[in-house]
Amino acid sequence: MIKRMLDLVLAGAAALLLLVPFLLVALLVRLTSPGPALYWSDRVGRHNRIFKMPKFRTMRVGTPAVATHLLSDATRHLTPIGGFLRRTSLDELPQLWSILRGDMSIVGPRPALYNQDDLIALRTELGVHELTPGLTGWAQVNGRDELAIPEKVKLDAEYKRRASLWFDLTIIARTASQAFFGRGVSH
Repeated sequence: MIKRMLDLVLAGAAALLLLVPFLLVALLVRLTSPGPALYWSDRVGRHNRIFKMPKFRTMRVGTPAVATHLLSDATRHLTPIGGFLRRTSLDELPQLWSILRGDMSIVGPRPALYNQDDLIALRTELGVHELTPGLTGWAQVNGRDELAIPEKVKLDAEYKRRASLWFDLTIIARTASQAFFGRGVSH
């Protein structure tokens, strides 16, 4: 209950504070590449339920819907500002909508793509699928895209065991620091 209230307060405040940057990023995405500003992807939520998650579009229209590391040359698919949006995590801003809706939390395991069967299976085996996915999480602040899937799931399971308000606040602080420096992001 406290976690959901914190999610609503933080996501609502962030949405208001970031309204102008949100609109500017949306405009830049539209001006620098054809297609919509937002990309809605099918993601796996709590109890393996599929939901639609928005992000600012960083890839060209027509890019396969797979994890970035599975693309043969991911940089070839990036929009002109896609790399910058990913490095700064600005592409994640629209997920505030998913938090307000209750599909996501501020902190939790990052939602898997619907077709990441290996990640989904490992999370289900360790009970991580019982958690609401997050905008950031323990795996994100410990390697993000640089981690192998078994290591991510191990960190997600550790988050499940250690979950507390203090741990969430620690993860939020570390996320802000890493987003500022753009560490661990696939381009």
